Amino acid sequence: MRVYYFDMKDGIPTRDRKGIEFPSAAAAIAHSKELARRLRDEPRLIDPALAIVVVDESGTEVHREPVYPDAAKPGMSTRKIENFNRID
Repeated sequence: MRVYYFDMKDGIPTRDRKGIEFPSAAAAIAHSKELARRLRDEPRLIDPALAIVVVDESGTEVHREPVYPDAAKPGMSTRKIENFNRID
């Protein structure tokens, strides 16, 4: 099992320092899609540039999942998110 990190990025990255073990990159990517869905459903969060960035233990980005895929535009950020709860 490898450790994957789920950083949030909306112009300024918020680093995940703990990470979660997954058997494959595909499983970690599926997890990022669920995180993005949960953030999309959070009514207090409105940031069209927000994305979940999946990083493996070597530091390589393996996937970027936009939270608002229809509205995401590079460099556009409307609100910084202070608290982020992962699904464990």
